[in-house]
Formats: sequence, C-alpha cells, structure tokens
Amino acid sequence: MSESEAEGLFGALFGRGAVSVGDRDWLQAMLDTEAALSRALERAGLAGAGAGAAVSAAAQAGMFDVAELGRQATLTGNPVPALVRALSDSVPAAARYAVHRGATSQDIIDTAMMLLARRAIEVIDSDLAAAAAGVAGLARSHAETEMAGRTLLQQAVPVTFGLVAAGWLTALDSAREELRRTRTGLAVQFGGAAGTLASLGPAGSAVPALLALELGLAEPVLPWHTDRLRILQLAAALAGVCAALGKIARDVTLLAETEIAEIAEGRDDPRRGGSSAMPHKRNPVGSVVVLGCTRRAPGLLATLAAAAEHELQRAAGAWHAEWEPLSDLLRLTGSAASWSVPLVTGLRVDADRMRANLAAAGGLPLAEHVAALLAPAVGTLTAHDLVAVAAARAVGQGVSLPDALLADPAAATALRNTGISRADLDAAVDPAGYLGSAAEFIRRALAAHARLDGAI
Repeated sequence: MSESEAEGLFGALFGRGAVSVGDRDWLQAMLDTEAALSRALERAGLAGAGAGAAVSAAAQAGMFDVAELGRQATLTGNPVPALVRALSDSVPAAARYAVHRGATSQDIIDTAMMLLARRAIEVIDSDLAAAAAGVAGLARSHAETEMAGRTLLQQAVPVTFGLVAAGWLTALDSAREELRRTRTGLAVQFGGAAGTLASLGPAGSAVPALLALELGLAEPVLPWHTDRLRILQLAAALAGVCAALGKIARDVTLLAETEIAEIAEGRDDPRRGGSSAMPHKRNPVGSVVVLGCTRRAPGLLATLAAAAEHELQRAAGAWHAEWEPLSDLLRLTGSAASWSVPLVTGLRVDADRMRANLAAAGGLPLAEHVAALLAPAVGTLTAHDLVAVAAARAVGQGVSLPDALLADPAAATALRNTGISRADLDAAVDPAGYLGSAAEFIRRALAAHARLDGAI
C-alpha cells in the first residue's frame, strides 16, 4: 500500500501493519528482479563484467514514474515492457544487454509477486507469533475459569475460557505452520517466451538457479508459467490465517454482547468503540475490523482458484486476474494479523460474569451429566427423556433442574430407586465436576505451541 493509500479513508482500517503491496512496492519488486537477473547473467557469463552492478544501481523505484508506467501498460497489457525501456535508458550502454535478457514479462511479475509474498509473510508471521503468545497467556491463566459452552448459540455443557483460548491457539499455530511451509515454496520464475529459455542458448538452464540464489527464493524444477498451484497454495495459506483470526474476532463479538458481557476489548482511548449516534456504545472495534478484513478472504481465494487454469504455454487473462486479488489478500491478511495483536493482548475477561451466566441456567447445562447418572438404572433413552421433560419444566417454571426433577413423579421415583440424593443432584450440576479433559487439552495446546515456537 502506498503512503497516500495508507492515509486514505480506509487505509488505517484495512491496511494496518507493515505489509506493503502498493504500486511502489510492486515496482521495486520488479526492479529487484531485473537487477538480480542482470547479476545472475553476469555470473553465468552471459553479461559483461560490471553489468549487474550497473543495473542494480539504477533499479530504484524512486527513479521511475509509476503513473507513466501504468499508462504505458495499456499498450502491452502489463507494465514490464515500459519498465524495461526506462531501466535500459538509465544504465550505461555497456550494461543494457543485461537488462531483461532472456526474460519475458511474466518472469518479472511472477518473481516480483514471490518477493512481495515473502516480505508480507515475514510481517504476518511476526504478528501471528505475538497474537499467539497473547492467546497462550489467556489459555494458561484461565485454565480453570468456568463458563458456558455454547453450541448453535445456546448454552451447552460447561467449558473453561482457557479451553476456548486453547482452541484459538491451535488454529493460529496451524495457520503459522502452513504459512511457513508456503514460504519455503516461493520460487523464482524464469522461462523466457515459452518456458524454454532458448534465447540464452546452452547456458540458459544455469540462470534460474543463479537468479534464485540472488533473490533468496527457491529454484523450481522448471518454469511454472501455467502451473499456478504455487499461487493457489499461497492464497489458501493466507485464507487459512484469516479463518483463524476471524474465529477469534467472531467469538469476541459474541461474548462481548451486552447481555453476555463475559469479555471486552481493551480501551486505550476513551473514544474507541464509540458510535456516531449512541454515546453509550462501546463497540468491539478491533474484532469488527478483523472481520471486515477476513470476510473478504474467501472471495479473493475463489478468484485466484478460478484464475488457476492457464491455457497452453501462457495464459490470456487468467494471469492478469491474479495480481490485484493476491495483493488484496496479502494486505488484508496483514491488517487482520496486526489488529489481532492488541485485540488478544488487551482482552478483558470477566470470570465472575462467566460463572454467573452459567449459574443462571439453573443446572440445565449439566443435563447430560444428570442423565448419565440415571442411565445405569433406567436405560440411556429413558434417562434422556426424563431429564428432557424436567428441563422443559425448569425453563417453564423458572426453577433449577434438580428442583424440576424432584417435582416430577417419574423422575423422583427413578432417583429414589437408584439411590441418587438431592446432594448427588447438586453435585452433578456443579460445572467444576464436569469439565472432562479440558485441562489436559489446554496442556497439550500449550505444549504444542512451545514446540512450534522452539522450531521457528
């Protein structure tokens, strides 16, 4: 994103952080590719001594007119031909033979795309690591903080907030791992007109390896002009990051609802979360903007998937369709990751409110546990039906599940026959006694996170 774009109406929202994929970034990445190619050609004996240094010295984005290159792109379908002419005019005559030699426009743009992706991934991974560390802290400190589990947006069995955070953590860590794997596959593109490098003669096949070495990218087995799996895998990894971040943001918006109020975003500025119409509002702005970024990822991924089919040796239009969607996906993923760091590290957890909301259900979230107590004596289905009837009565009459069970003749008889007392029922609806393997799952998530951090 350019400086002007970052300062625009929406730039600070959807372009937050250090991921930069604006016009000038693209231009510099293309120039970096051209400069590296000239150095690779020199090392391969295909350009004169000093040509690489001369081209590299001239390959500075600030020396070129981005707008004019854009206007010239309308003549050729992409900005590379105009860039090559301008770059050639900027270097000594002896070095001009090294500018763009053996390359085609797609080689330059695809490699530039890989450079932009690598730089963006480094930024995104840094923010994800910070967010994951914050989430790990929540999982650790709230391992015993009981709250209502919710399925289909209704209270289910109890969980702990630590387990919720552990779920966030494992998703973040999985997304980080996939992004790291994707980064290792970012490769140079260099195949010339139709993927044969015929214009470079017998020495041509050595140039891709030298180019990859110059840029710190992988060397592919062969040019990938019409094999777009690399782009699709990158897009899928970015969409995966957005899915993990969007999950956190969505949970925060739900748990921060006025009637639930179990968590709240930090408020470093009294104006944060305000409304233009309602002075009392405290909206979860960080989560909302994260979702504003991540909700766009599936559509961008779909566009890139649709553009992955390239005909014959070079595509007519599908290649062109990739540039802006991938730029947008890198920018939005970077913004979502950047927003997520203060979101999770500043999150305020109201443990008392969590327990109060759970207690307000009168033991209903523990209905499964109560049915399990009855099942050995009356059978699983009968126990389920008895508890279901009692639960409906509890809701209708505003009483607790134990009270409703004892007031039901059939259930009361079953309880007496099985020797289950009121004290046993009260114990059965105590959330602390029905958390299952939550603590172990949190331990595993934290251990896996520690191993990942140690491996990176």
